[in-house]
Amino acid sequence: MSKKDAETVVVVEDVVDERLAQALEASNYRLTLNVQRENSKLKLKNHLIFSQNGGIFHISQDFISFIFALSQSKSSAIILDSNENPIKIEDLESFYESILSIYYEGMNDYLAEFEKFKKLRTTTKVVEW
Repeated sequence: MSKKDAETVVVVEDVVDERLAQALEASNYRLTLNVQRENSKLKLKNHLIFSQNGGIFHISQDFISFIFALSQSKSSAIILDSNENPIKIEDLESFYESILSIYYEGMNDYLAEFEKFKKLRTTTKVVEW
């Protein structure tokens, strides 16, 4: 092998190594970003748990709509919590306002984290955040 051929091989190896390094960096970035997004979803899910009168309620858009509809015609009601236990809610309007407030608080936090993720472009920044 001539000296020129050896130099060509080294240059080609450097290009391949650089491409592999870039591919690995991109893969690590995507993996790290996905893990951080899943962590944010879990944080939101945990934030959307509400306890009242011994019941545990998982707040969702459907649950909020259901409570709103009940509060339009009733001042109190018995509803099933997340464990299917009957729970008497004395003041539906107050209950509705509480779950709506918790929902918006959690969604605002989730949106803020999501917006930050969109701006982060390196694995190091995602991990540090």
